Amino acid sequence: MTLLQVEGVSRHFGSLVAVDNVSLEVAPGELRAVIGPNGAGKTTFFNMISGFVAPTAGRIVFDGRDITATPPHQRVGVGIARTFQITEIFPELSVRENLRIPVEVAAGLRVSPWISRATDRQVRGRVAELLEMGGLAEKADRLVGELSHGDQRAAEILMALALKPRLLLLDEPTAGMGERETYEVTQLVRRLHKDQKLSIVLIEHDMRVVFHLAERIMVLAEGAVLAEGTSAEIAADERVQAAYLGKAA
Repeated sequence: MTLLQVEGVSRHFGSLVAVDNVSLEVAPGELRAVIGPNGAGKTTFFNMISGFVAPTAGRIVFDGRDITATPPHQRVGVGIARTFQITEIFPELSVRENLRIPVEVAAGLRVSPWISRATDRQVRGRVAELLEMGGLAEKADRLVGELSHGDQRAAEILMALALKPRLLLLDEPTAGMGERETYEVTQLVRRLHKDQKLSIVLIEHDMRVVFHLAERIMVLAEGAVLAEGTSAEIAADERVQAAYLGKAA
């Protein structure tokens, strides 16, 4: 079975070809990585999958449904959630409040000062579950803006998870982190994949993280697919080495 099928998508910005005829298939429960040098088209590719940018050519199919023209909020509704290169949180709210917002969205609750006690218990229970899952229970009432970069990133990932996705897109989840924070976020992603049976596609520059997590890796260079395979195959590929290290092919 295929959960996500990206068929030959391209994206042109005038004469600039940001993504050129890229295809990708993701099976249910699979963890894939997309890597490549800066400017390779990785984030533009993610933006097309999540609906923030329309492809110039090609199509995107999710769980058998063509979503090429589906707007971002409706893609969330069918089961696609994502994080961004720059952490998207509400810094002046607590961790608990940050998580409560997407939990209520996922529950279909509308903005209202009135909520039944039963529903409030369900929402609080789901928030508590997410806090434990992300190791943030002891920091639940702290402002997110006061947390470390790693904890902020964990909170953002949990906010995406609160939307109950079947496919989670992570755009450079460990960017700018030290060794300890990188380890903690990597372990969080692994737990989500194994325990929640989530399909995950991540963009990542830290090859240690990629090789530790990904079952298969796709390499982009200048907007096109340079290579695809297992960690061992990618590590041994001379074209990939050339793209990253600047060696002659």
